[in-house]
Amino acid sequence: MSEATLLSRKADFPGLLTGSGGPWHYLDTAATAQKPQVVIDAVTKAIGADYATVHRGVYGRSAEMTLGYEAARRRVAAFIGGKEDELVFTRGATEAINLVARQWPDKGRVLVSALEHHSNIVPWQLAGWQVDVCPLTADGLIDLDAAERMLTTEHRMVAFAHVSNVLGSVLDAPRAAELAHNVGALLLLDGCQSAARLPVDVAALGCDFYALSGHKLYGPTGIGALWGRAELLDRMPPWQGGGSMIEKVTFAKSTYLPAPTRFEAGTPAIVEAIGLAMACDYVDAIGRPAIHAHEAKLVAQLRDGLRQHNDITLFGPEDSAGIVSFAMHGVHPHDLGTILDEEDVAIRAGHHCAQPLMELLDVPATARASFGLYSDEDDVAALLRGIARTRRIFG
Repeated sequence: MSEATLLSRKADFPGLLTGSGGPWHYLDTAATAQKPQVVIDAVTKAIGADYATVHRGVYGRSAEMTLGYEAARRRVAAFIGGKEDELVFTRGATEAINLVARQWPDKGRVLVSALEHHSNIVPWQLAGWQVDVCPLTADGLIDLDAAERMLTTEHRMVAFAHVSNVLGSVLDAPRAAELAHNVGALLLLDGCQSAARLPVDVAALGCDFYALSGHKLYGPTGIGALWGRAELLDRMPPWQGGGSMIEKVTFAKSTYLPAPTRFEAGTPAIVEAIGLAMACDYVDAIGRPAIHAHEAKLVAQLRDGLRQHNDITLFGPEDSAGIVSFAMHGVHPHDLGTILDEEDVAIRAGHHCAQPLMELLDVPATARASFGLYSDEDDVAALLRGIARTRRIFG
């Protein structure tokens, strides 16, 4: 597929129509992605004709479902360049980060950045880590020169967003890994916004943990994953007890299965895992380089359009990955979002679960347009028309 051509995938997504059948200009993919029909069909089949439990039944359908569930684990692991015994299914990236924050046995200082989502701040606080904050560059990148100066041998973990959910800025992950490893720390990447947009190979990135959410990857909600190097997962004790994760239970003592199974207590999200695997197939069939190029073109078009008006403040780097945050002078983002909704344009307005970043930007909230592989120039045009109407309303 040519990277010079905008993708044309709206027809794959039944959610991109209004109730009256008109186009719905969905620009909130960073919050959650719409689902392609192939994912919907896979989920429907798994919860319908194929449905059974996994890892328990001796009957044929259960055995088949177990094979399907474990095949999904292999598929999701391969999607990011990992192995199946290195991938833990979680409810999402939030749970994945919480798992590492709570269970990593050698707690100390963790370096996060000023642009992190709350899910990459609060878990470390709750788990008792000493949280240090790396500043940003003027254009909204994590300042790795500052990180190098801040890191000490007391740091046990560096936890950075691979792509910012507010600014779309892309981390130089290999350099972040080198800096972390130089002081004996590990690197955890929050891959929520990168997994669907950028080619991801955890070995090439040099990270030690990688967290992702299925629903931002065109898959179902309620499923995500933590990838970790096998020897690191082996060092972490289980964090939830129940069925599936045990080797033997007595009233005196219980023993546990190896990772990743020991981190998946109870009946897992079977259907959701199968849906996520199908989403990985769908994305890979298009190719993440093509998706990134497609979204980069739309980002450039939107930023150019917004830059024509002196009442607009743009945030983040010019080459942001699929995300454009901005503020309109004299108009609260919530008012803008409400007026845009009347035009069948959906954006996100608020603090984006990044209140420290809002404080740094000195705004209470921003408006955020985020693209997906189904977005196109019509969506950009509709957003700019809606902003023009908002400008007329507010005088």
